[in-house]
Amino acid sequence: MKNIYLYIISGIFILLMLACKEDLPEMEKLPILNPVSTDAEAVNWQTVLDLDYHNLISIDPAAEANTPAYQNELSELVTITNARTAEQARKAEYWSAGAVLRWNEIAQELVSKYNVAPRVGQATDPQKPFAHPPFAARAYALLSVAQQDALINTWIYKYEFNRQAPASYAQDIDLLFEISDLPSYPSEHAVVAKVSQEVLSYLFPLEKEYLEELAEEHIESRKWAGVNTQSDNLAGIKVGEVIAGQVINYAKSDRMSEANDPEDRHLIYFDIANQISVPWKCIETPLRKPMVPFYSIVKTWHDSTEVYNTTPPPPPAIGSNEFNEDIKFVRNICDNRTREQWRIADFWADGGGTSTPPGHWNRIAKGLISNESLSEVRAARIFSVMNRAMMDAGILSWWSKYKYYLPRPSQIDEKITIATGIPNFPSYVSGHSTFSASAGTVLSHFFPGERENLKQMYEEAGISRVYGGIHYNFDNLAGREAGIEIGEIAIKEALPNNLN
Repeated sequence: MKNIYLYIISGIFILLMLACKEDLPEMEKLPILNPVSTDAEAVNWQTVLDLDYHNLISIDPAAEANTPAYQNELSELVTITNARTAEQARKAEYWSAGAVLRWNEIAQELVSKYNVAPRVGQATDPQKPFAHPPFAARAYALLSVAQQDALINTWIYKYEFNRQAPASYAQDIDLLFEISDLPSYPSEHAVVAKVSQEVLSYLFPLEKEYLEELAEEHIESRKWAGVNTQSDNLAGIKVGEVIAGQVINYAKSDRMSEANDPEDRHLIYFDIANQISVPWKCIETPLRKPMVPFYSIVKTWHDSTEVYNTTPPPPPAIGSNEFNEDIKFVRNICDNRTREQWRIADFWADGGGTSTPPGHWNRIAKGLISNESLSEVRAARIFSVMNRAMMDAGILSWWSKYKYYLPRPSQIDEKITIATGIPNFPSYVSGHSTFSASAGTVLSHFFPGERENLKQMYEEAGISRVYGGIHYNFDNLAGREAGIEIGEIAIKEALPNNLN
């Protein structure tokens, strides 16, 4: 348990707002990635989007080592590495900790920056998205799907052309660090930089220039380190552009644009007046519209029937013995909250200005992946499986929230004191618990040695909302059960793809 908490605590300082790209390498010190395996079998892994990428991508075959064109590239690399500055070395080392990890951090930084509710009554501005938990879950999923599909295709090209690292052909290249025997063409770093830049620019339009600068620095850093030539990078850029375009096309049709409900149509759709005796209501002043009531109509990544089959049963009826016992339990916690309960509620709060609960689990995954020194393609695959599970868990949770429209505990008992902000959506089931259980279940599959630690963590994340006074315990338990089931759906999909 202590090891994972160290990963999280070290990651908390990642999410500082950045004024310029030069500050980025200070976000967190990570070791240079020297993967334990190149995962050559990834050429057989399935992509998420069922597309014939090879008919969409067109890159030239890698030039032979003895051709004048490639010899000129090698000479350029010798010149660049022998003139490398200390600042270039610093940046190259930063990016070499892992392309997937670094762009995941950047996504978290942007979610934190945009996780600010707009002013009440202000029209939705697509240029300045509100990066609330459902938005964030979708952003992390789109990014990791793009990275995974791009890298699987990159591995196919790498082993098709089988061009070795530049230093294999030119001993005068001053390598900055030891490299693996992974073929160099196309550059996996250029692929990740380009595909991440494009997807994140789609999600955060005002950050386009900032992201272009980061991608350019990332790609150039491979030449500063002496590990990729210009043609390696250009081929990678081409792969990244094509995959990003396809993922963005998917995003444009996933129905997220219909999730908001400025006209309160959800009240009729869910028949709220006849569903519950004491319906949930917004307690903010001035009143704010509920958060994305129709998030449940967004496309799921996994079979929608399987996902919706995990819908929890109705919560205990308000006023029933079971309900009264649970709210008494919450009230007792709030009247006698211990320092440890305060700490847990605060640690898992993940409210405004943070990378959200899905971001919290991306930090946990990042620590585990970095600790295991996993290849870029395997890292992307793990993030993809986890983030798609979390997005589907969020969709299911939001379906349950607006289907049952259960009020928060403090709406029923005004003497309940809270230890964190009250989210602007109904109570049942707990989004925190559902997100966390799905992520923890997926990560337990990939990191079985951490299974018990991860279980403790997702259980703690769920109960933290009860400690905070904003959820009933039955919200937590039902959300946990649904999250575990969705995590298992995601694992079942991953198993045929040789990712055990």
